Amino acid sequence: MLKLLALLQDGRFHSGEALGATLGVSRAAVWKQLQELEAEAGLVVHGVRGRGYRLVNPLILLEREQLSDNPGGWQPWVFDSIDSTNAEAFRLMESGRAQLPFFVVAERQTAGRGRRGRQWVSPFAENLYYSLLLRIEGGAAQLDGLSLVVGLAVRAALFELGVTSVGLKWPNDLLVSGQKIAGILLEMSGDPADVCHVVIGIGVNVNMNNAVEVGQPWTSMRNELGRLVDRNALINSLNAQLHRFLAKHQQLGFSSVRNEWEAAHLWQGREVTLVSGATEIHGQVLGVDARGALRLLVDGVERQFSGGELSLRLRDDS
Repeated sequence: MLKLLALLQDGRFHSGEALGATLGVSRAAVWKQLQELEAEAGLVVHGVRGRGYRLVNPLILLEREQLSDNPGGWQPWVFDSIDSTNAEAFRLMESGRAQLPFFVVAERQTAGRGRRGRQWVSPFAENLYYSLLLRIEGGAAQLDGLSLVVGLAVRAALFELGVTSVGLKWPNDLLVSGQKIAGILLEMSGDPADVCHVVIGIGVNVNMNNAVEVGQPWTSMRNELGRLVDRNALINSLNAQLHRFLAKHQQLGFSSVRNEWEAAHLWQGREVTLVSGATEIHGQVLGVDARGALRLLVDGVERQFSGGELSLRLRDDS
């Protein structure tokens, strides 16, 4: 089925006879595969008598060969459909089949996750679903500010591909004009006091232009740029930026990029509400500390907050 999709990905008409000849199957078999594409991948195929078939929305499939040459020498694992790239990264590590560090990407996730257990909408071959697995020596203290550093890397990759209006929102989101374009989810396994492993999960809205199931304002690279974006090029840029920022974080800590992060923070100086369960704390964003914790001015007193279950909202956001 993917061989057929590769032939159709340009969005142009292809006759059933030509498709069958290339694939070595009958026109009837081509028709059956087209129906499977629509049913299983949620793609819309347009057929016109005398002209053939085309995808209503052209796409660019992931190509493993284009992803192998990266600065970190990270091995790519490319899947058509999996439950979650984060979950698959941990499974590959536990099975011993993958040499660390490595990254996992997929055309589609069936159980993608965001922060606080939220679903990450994952349409087929439209967005980036990416997970990088690292071994961490010296315990979880080495992870201070890591998600914020990853945010800077993602932002730099989006800049490189033309989305220059993107900024950061503490702790793990990237926004354009108040709309979410990317998110980060870090998960850890192992001994937090010694050797552990962390998977850096990154989701980017790349070519998505319709998703009614997303429960918050969102945009995509395609919406911002007005053109189809090659996800392979995005992954290569992301790998280069991650390699650069992670090396700096490992050598010098988060404090080395703290000023850069604050300069990119969209809500710097804004009045916000910090939500933790049923508790709400109102304050003004002062920035972040040397470990990446949020600094808030609350009733005239500076306080610091960190943790994966916290959510930040603008005070004037209805």
